[in-house]
Parts: sequence; structure tokens; C-alpha cells
Amino acid sequence: MYPPQHVAIIMDGNGRWAQNRGLARHEGHKEGVKTLKKIVKYAVETDISSLTVYAFSTENWKRPKAEVDFLLALMKKTMRNEVKDLLDNGVRINFIGRKNGLSKNLIKEIEHIEIKSKKNKCLTLNIAFNYGGRAEIVDAAKKIFIESQNKGFNIDELDEDLFSSYLYSSDFQDIELLIRTGGDKRLSNFLLWQSAYAELYFTDKYWPDFDAAELDAALEDFRNRERKFGALNDGDKNA
Repeated sequence: MYPPQHVAIIMDGNGRWAQNRGLARHEGHKEGVKTLKKIVKYAVETDISSLTVYAFSTENWKRPKAEVDFLLALMKKTMRNEVKDLLDNGVRINFIGRKNGLSKNLIKEIEHIEIKSKKNKCLTLNIAFNYGGRAEIVDAAKKIFIESQNKGFNIDELDEDLFSSYLYSSDFQDIELLIRTGGDKRLSNFLLWQSAYAELYFTDKYWPDFDAAELDAALEDFRNRERKFGALNDGDKNA
């Protein structure tokens, strides 16, 4: 089978990786950034056109304030430190998620890197930050409601394609392969709409231990699957 064009990753297990080594949780997050950098570079070398990673969820605000503050500062620092390498590797960076709750400085950094990288075409890196799948669907519904009130939107014309255009990124491809590290087997409110027909791949490896070989294993697993999208194959028809 063809390789997946759009891969998504739930980068789970940073804190547990650190705790298993007697380290503070934030050391796991720092190591997770190093892993992401390696995986992005490797993805550029493959036939993957888009990579979407779960960096910070709407539920992560419930974590201890010190950890939340560290994650926000780490995101800002990472963008500043890694932007040149990403641009040099032809990576386009796109953020999806809510901006409310983020500082003006962080929003400025996000918008800056999106503008700087918008012409790059080797790989699109979508960073889900302050993101929740349910929040995205609710926000899309609100936009549609406002348009129906203000612009005479014909609700009878609403279909799946049109609804998709109101999500955070209107040109966002559906997910073909969704990988979750860390051992848990759930979506955790990640890309609920876009993952309707995604192939799911779970690994016990914590995110800081995930490497090119692990990504290759996930891609090979995907190639060995039969994607029917609700249809029957020849064997099913004769059963």
C-alpha cells in the first residue's frame, strides 16, 4: 500500500520517562522536544507530506501551574531556537488550536513562524497547541451559527465538506495514520473529526524513546493494512 500522506502523533510519556529515571517531569518534556526535532527531520526524508503533533491540549491547563508555565515557556523557546533549522529543511509550520489563554508574546511568535515558513513545501508540520477535538467542532459550529445569522447562510447546504472548511485549518487533510506513544490506547480528544478513518497505531515506547526505527515500524504496519472506508472486499462479499 502507498505510504500515508498525513501522519498524526500523540506524543505521550514525557513525564513518566523522566520519573522512571529519577528526574523532574520537565526534563522529560525537554527530551521530548529533542525527539520531535529528530522525527521531523526524518519525516522530511520520507514520502509523508504532513505531520501533526499533539503539543498541548485544552485539558493540559488542569496540570499544576508550574508544569503549565514550563510547557508554555518551552514552546516559545523551542520556536525561537529551532525555526532556522525547520526553515532550512523546507518545513512549513502551522498551528491549530485556540489562541485565547495564550500570552500576546507567544501568539506573536506563533504568527511569526507561520508567516516565515508559509512558502516551504517539503513537509507541513501542524502543531496542535491549546487544542481539543471537541473544542474545534464547537468553534466550527459557532462560526456557522454566526454566519447563518449575519449573512443569510443556508443551513440546508451544510455537508461534511463545508463543515470541514470551518475547522481550525480549512486545508487540513484527513489523518491516515495516528500514532500514540506511552502505552495508552485512546484518542484523548485529538483530531476527532479528521481521524474518522485513521489507522491507529499504539506503542509502549515513551515519546523521548521514539525514533526513526519506531516510525518505520508504524509506517510498515500501515502499509500492511487494508483500508476499506466502510466498503467490502472481495472476500467479504463471498462470506
